[in-house]
Amino acid sequence: MNVQVNTGSSVDGSQDLKDAVRSEVEGVLERFRESVTRVEVHLTDENSHKGGSDDKRCSMEARVEGMKPVAVTHNAGNVEDAVSGAVQKLRRALDSTLGKRNRHRK
Repeated sequence: MNVQVNTGSSVDGSQDLKDAVRSEVEGVLERFRESVTRVEVHLTDENSHKGGSDDKRCSMEARVEGMKPVAVTHNAGNVEDAVSGAVQKLRRALDSTLGKRNRHRK
């Protein structure tokens, strides 16, 4: 599974951040590694320099072999919480999507 991390201009796109995001995504989605070819992560700050309680957004899109991409978005007060929320949503969405696919195959 290839994890690609993209950051908006108002989010610090350091290598440490990208490595941490990749590690979390790979860890949470480990059991889908045979089906998911790529996960694209987009991190943005909705209102840039202004403060806000839920202004950090993490969007994730998983490419699943033979299926349409599965996409989720989560907003939070900081990047770490936004990533954690999005990857949990993506895990649940993949559980549902791949579970339906497997039921149809039987």
